Amino acid sequence: MAKLSATRKLGIAARVAYQQAGRTRFFRSAMNAVRATAAHFGRVLSQLWLEVTGFVFLALAAIGATALVREYIKYHAGKADGSRVAIAVCFTVLFGWFGLSSFWRVRKKG
Repeated sequence: MAKLSATRKLGIAARVAYQQAGRTRFFRSAMNAVRATAAHFGRVLSQLWLEVTGFVFLALAAIGATALVREYIKYHAGKADGSRVAIAVCFTVLFGWFGLSSFWRVRKKG
């Protein structure tokens, strides 16, 4: 008969203890409570993540909007070409879309 290492013996003992504990109502109830709590916190953290990223994207879109106004004034005065205005428009629209869609996902999940 082969000798078992201490870690293997510990693993077997832990598995047996888990199986025995799984037969008690208290342990099953505690595990269900842990699962429900973890699921709730997971949903809350997911919602918070979407809201924070949505805010960051909308803040970047606001920065892009100020750059758009500044570049448009330069373009209107004849000091800049239209490509910089187009880039500012694309940036503002893109990040605005990202921000709004993030908030829409939060609303759809809730």
